[in-house]
Amino acid sequence: MTVEGVEESTHYREYAIEEYHPHQEPYYVPTGDEVDLFTAAFESRVPVLLKGPTGCGKTRFVEYMAWKLGRPITIVKGGPREDGATEALPLVTVACHEDLTASDLVGRYLLEGESTRWIDGPLTRAVKVGAICYLDEVVEARKDTTVLIHPLTDHRRMLPIEKRGQLIEAREGFLLVISYNPGYQSALKDLKHSTRQRFISIEFTHPRKELEAKIIAHESGVGEEIANDLAKLGEKVRNLREHGLAEGVSTRLLVYTGKLIQKGIPPRRACQVGVVWALTDDVEVQRSIEEVASSIFE
Repeated sequence: MTVEGVEESTHYREYAIEEYHPHQEPYYVPTGDEVDLFTAAFESRVPVLLKGPTGCGKTRFVEYMAWKLGRPITIVKGGPREDGATEALPLVTVACHEDLTASDLVGRYLLEGESTRWIDGPLTRAVKVGAICYLDEVVEARKDTTVLIHPLTDHRRMLPIEKRGQLIEAREGFLLVISYNPGYQSALKDLKHSTRQRFISIEFTHPRKELEAKIIAHESGVGEEIANDLAKLGEKVRNLREHGLAEGVSTRLLVYTGKLIQKGIPPRRACQVGVVWALTDDVEVQRSIEEVASSIFE
């Protein structure tokens, strides 16, 4: 059955990419003034760059802001009008990778029988409907691909489609958001300065221990004591970076570990599979992390 462009079944829901939006408020706890900064950028049509380590909440933050900045609903199909009701902004997310081409973002001609048919890419669809377009880990994409976003990130707010000889002006509400992890920054994988200076930059880091415990408890369902212990584990493991650990444990992994504990897995075993083995294959570093976990979960 199709409801408002959504293919529904007993097993899954299928959306056109430009029609997806969060259906309930995503859980997000601000760690600073990032909500105010993003809101000001959205209202001023200023593109946003999110920087921070893996699993620190960048993607959840974008989902939360799509919800928070929702537009007023004027007509509700299949039901009465609800004055003052809102819905989240459409959110188009693209996971960038080294094989991502300009055609993957903008669109391409496809053979259909003896003719060709143009198919819009996710960026084009976001521009047309006025969605937030989130390019996740943008430095993974080829540099010649990211250059095409330049006309969308200045006063023009235009997307050129060279293959069709078209210029598309972004609809009201469109905002380009990109993210990357500075921990993986290298000469080969870094944003060009001509790209970087088209965005305001909001830096993310792991939340402080008390706040992280609150997040772990809410997301995993564990009690306050276990949540505090997992947050303490995260803090201590991140201090091991100078001892050979490439990157500290993410809040996401701590939540996963909490979910295992909530399902009855012993805490030290949950930490082993959710933190130790997930972070590194180096035996010495694994042993160091296990010692930390053992000191907390005796």
